[in-house]
Amino acid sequence: MKDDRFAFLERLMETICPSGYEADASRIWHTEAERFADRTWADQHGNTYAGINEGGHPRVMLAGHIDEIGLMITRIGDKGFLSFSRIGIWDPQILPGQRVRIRTEQGLLLGLVGRKPIHLLDDETLKRGVTFDDLWIDIGARDRADAESIVSIGDVAVLDYGFAHMRNGLVVGRGLDDRIGAFVVLEAARMAALRDPKAELIAVATVQEEIGYRGAVTSAFSLEPDVAIVVDVGHATDVPSTNPGKQRSADVHLGAGPVITRGPYTNHALTRLLVGTARVQDIPFQLDASSGETGTDTDVLQISRTGVATGLVSIPNRYMHSPCEMLHLDDLANAARLIAEVIVAMTPETAFV
Repeated sequence: MKDDRFAFLERLMETICPSGYEADASRIWHTEAERFADRTWADQHGNTYAGINEGGHPRVMLAGHIDEIGLMITRIGDKGFLSFSRIGIWDPQILPGQRVRIRTEQGLLLGLVGRKPIHLLDDETLKRGVTFDDLWIDIGARDRADAESIVSIGDVAVLDYGFAHMRNGLVVGRGLDDRIGAFVVLEAARMAALRDPKAELIAVATVQEEIGYRGAVTSAFSLEPDVAIVVDVGHATDVPSTNPGKQRSADVHLGAGPVITRGPYTNHALTRLLVGTARVQDIPFQLDASSGETGTDTDVLQISRTGVATGLVSIPNRYMHSPCEMLHLDDLANAARLIAEVIVAMTPETAFV
């Protein structure tokens, strides 16, 4: 990956953007889109758009959700400790002892997730595991008044983990699900824009996917696309505790290429175009099957208005919804290239019925 592309990715990944609070990441995405798109805009829901070749046909929407899971402050106790709820799906077992960054009106505030020490836990509590009711956030406040002077109910937080480059082309960080998808759709749009596509192309950084695909609903309603390609992350199975045979899922490896999903929630003609283009262009890819909901924006885009021909391209991801999600940079590059080639291959005569 070129230095300027990685620098953009790094800027995007360092933002704090739980569902409903995506503005910081969306601004960075929007600024990057302005460098090449014919038109950029945002809607009142928070979705951000980059349009290319307006008036072309078919109208293709590229969707990557830019939000991440997070925490929300719900109560400030008498002694200054903070109660919180989750934004999105969390495994509470990973939270005790983690540092958090709380976004307040006065700026970022460091805190940590506290729990009663193991020495003081009874056997029954140890057996049932951690629940959210067992946890609190400690910001080092003297009392409630001290805490209220800097933090407010409704402030959001994320785990205090940054983005890092590892060995062998791997990167790790918090929130790769799915700012990485927002990154890929913009990269694909940038690459396609250089190739004079016949199709109209709108890349969208959608919001609030982690709490119900909400941004995909509103953006697709306004755009009325003929075709949509969703980029999200998918579970890699190349770790010791994962047995694809027992899980009835495909064998998915980091660095082996983006994953193309087949199933009733994806358009068969578009899926064939994705697979065929990957083979012709010698782009590595992997196949996965989903017999029902995919758990991505795909699920609502397919049934927007009178129906949208929708495809799903996933980036293999280890340790999803943890502070140390991991993926391979080659998979990002190959996903963007594949989608760009598919866009360029589309003409007004391309059929998806």
